[in-house]
Amino acid sequence: MALVQQIGGRLLQLVFVLWAVATILFLMFRLMPGNPLAAYIDVTFTEEQQLALMAKFGLDRPLWEQYFIYLWNLLHGELGDSFFYRQPVFDRLMVLLPNTLILAFGSLIIAYAFGIIAGSYLAWKRGSVGEQVAIPLVLTTRAMPEFWLGMVLLAVFSFWLGWFPAGGMRSPGAEFDSVGALYTSRDFLAHLVLPIATLAIYSQGLPLLLMRSNMLDVMREDFVTMARIKGLSSFTVVVRHAARNALLPVMTSFAIGVGYQIQGNVVVETVFSWPGIGRELVNAVAASDYPLAQGAFLLIAVVFVLMNFIADMLYGLLDPRVSHA
Repeated sequence: MALVQQIGGRLLQLVFVLWAVATILFLMFRLMPGNPLAAYIDVTFTEEQQLALMAKFGLDRPLWEQYFIYLWNLLHGELGDSFFYRQPVFDRLMVLLPNTLILAFGSLIIAYAFGIIAGSYLAWKRGSVGEQVAIPLVLTTRAMPEFWLGMVLLAVFSFWLGWFPAGGMRSPGAEFDSVGALYTSRDFLAHLVLPIATLAIYSQGLPLLLMRSNMLDVMREDFVTMARIKGLSSFTVVVRHAARNALLPVMTSFAIGVGYQIQGNVVVETVFSWPGIGRELVNAVAASDYPLAQGAFLLIAVVFVLMNFIADMLYGLLDPRVSHA
């Protein structure tokens, strides 16, 4: 019963946060200076045609009425029509969402796999020369701006060495029979390497440092000391005893990392011309395509808030000592 109440309380908080985000987005795009239909209206349109378009999109109604229509549409999954693409925003975003998720999850899996292994090793070899070199290096990669790191990788591995394509998701003129054939092709994987490497290099610092810190705490516990007294090898003590118990905070941070990675994709997708939600958001803002920009912002917020909720619940379920009160 207590668990149900905790989940219900967190769900109410999630709904409130999403309502607040949706309200801010509604006001932000409607209170901006200029005509919200500037990208839609042609220079040859008469004043009557412009007024007809305003009425078509409901922009001639009072702000409070627009707000309630907006909330009602959101509850039914309606995000409006894109001014630029002349198609529903939801349909456009769903086409791009898999590209963003591939980039986000792929880079996180690489970053966390490396971070867990390297963090465990550095905790095991605490005080060694390797640790003294690795920690400043990890902090340096974490401090690098993602767009700068991406441009460095582009300059070296694309423009200088010519190993990988400079941008996009597939080569010009490349045709594939299905989406599955595209995602499993060598051409797609070659385009994926640099953007996924950029995000993975930037993201690996968090799991590595978190795993190392947790390992150092766990290795002081009595059960680790007992394992050593039993004569178990250092490798067995580190892997089977210390690492397993240090993994919980790292794994729950993975869910939060998904939300942050989706946000980081905005920059990386723009640098590598990757056709995802982040790049579409930048293009929509530049083109004054308010419905598309508003929908992209909202989708990113939904993913971020949902991943935080999952991480919160997961931590409480895996470790009963954690209280959600």
